[in-house]
Amino acid sequence: MKPELTLLVWSVALAFVQVLIATQGGMMQVGLPALVGNREPPIELSGWAGRAQRAQRNMVENLVLFAALVLVAVAAGKTNATTLLGAQLFFWARVAYAVVYVAGIPWLRTGVWFVSVIGMILIFAQLL
Repeated sequence: MKPELTLLVWSVALAFVQVLIATQGGMMQVGLPALVGNREPPIELSGWAGRAQRAQRNMVENLVLFAALVLVAVAAGKTNATTLLGAQLFFWARVAYAVVYVAGIPWLRTGVWFVSVIGMILIFAQLL
């Protein structure tokens, strides 16, 4: 398997771990009965639980783009050292992003998010 695909699989695993963390935060904050209900009105979590939930949503939004880029690069046979670097930057920046966001460090959070975007740009550039 191409290493870019391996990093895609690990990125999916990271997204799943983020779901578990956000769910745990929600259970601690509002309890299981509120989470298994219809959530009308929607539940607004605060503190680290809210940040975990927002970090997880952001991961899913970015994972869609990353997955598309990696899958196209592999299918087109355009993987190389640059696409691998892009995938590595994306994955490790997303790990850092999750930790930094839950910890509540705003400027650093934006910086590591930007590193993950640079990773996607590197992959995209190889597809042009």
